[in-house]
Formats: sequence, structure tokens, C-alpha cells
Amino acid sequence: MTERKTLNLRDPSENDGEPTLNKKGRGWKISDKRLDALHDRARELRRHSTEAHKALAERFSKANLGAYTFTRHAVVGSAIVDFNCHKLGMAIIVDEEDQDERIAKRRDKSLEAVGIRVMRIKAQDILENIDPVLQRITAGMRIRIADKRSRRPTRDDRAGPRG
Repeated sequence: MTERKTLNLRDPSENDGEPTLNKKGRGWKISDKRLDALHDRARELRRHSTEAHKALAERFSKANLGAYTFTRHAVVGSAIVDFNCHKLGMAIIVDEEDQDERIAKRRDKSLEAVGIRVMRIKAQDILENIDPVLQRITAGMRIRIADKRSRRPTRDDRAGPRG
């Protein structure tokens, strides 16, 4: 008789400070009420975007980014990011003049703790000279793609020991 294989799951207490994920697929453990409020706020931000957001969103919509798309004012965990590429694990934050730096730094730190790379861009740079901003975003995307490829297990790694 063959030995039965079982799925080995880590004990939830061993998650090394990472946020615990819900089994529902709704991300971090956030109450439904809070999550609904975040989605409502993101929807409101999309309706009343700043000129910098509109300019960058227009360039993203015209660009051929292949399999990588950026979502405007996306809810990621308990934060709303200005642009999010889920496939790359990359968020772009447009720094406006009236932002609270303490809140922004705390949000960036929590996103980076779960593997999302945060790129901050000044709104003034987008409005005055967008081409270098786009080059910086493209370079950041290339770095993320290379990081993801280097972490992907090779065929030999997946096969396991042979014997």
C-alpha cells in the first residue's frame, strides 16, 4: 500500500509578524464595515481625482504594459493606494502638497512589510515633466519583474529530491 501524502500547513502562530489572511479571500483581517468604507472612499477618490492622477491614469491607459495593469485608487489591505499593479506587487503613491507624512510613512511601511513595493512620486513632477516620471516607473517595473523571476522556483526545485 502506498503512503498517503498530506498537505502540511504552518501553524498560524508561526507567521512571523505577517498579517493573518482571511479564508474568504478578502485580504487582511478587516471588518466588513471598515472594508466597505475603504471601497466607498476609493470610489469617491476616483470620481474626484486630482490633475496629477488624471494625467498619470491617461498615460497608463494609452501605454501598452502587456500583462501588467495599474488600477486607480485601489484598496490594498487597509490602505488606499493611488495606483496598484497587483501582478507585480507594486503601488504608486502620488505625493500631494497637503498630505500627512506620518500617515503616509506608516502606510508605506505596512505595505512593504507584506511584499508590496511602494514608489512615491510628487504630483508636481507628474504635471510639469511626466516623461522622466514614466521612465522611473518603467525602471521600477523592470526591477519588480526581475525580482519575481529570481524568486520563482526552477523546474528542478519543484521536482524535489530524486532517489
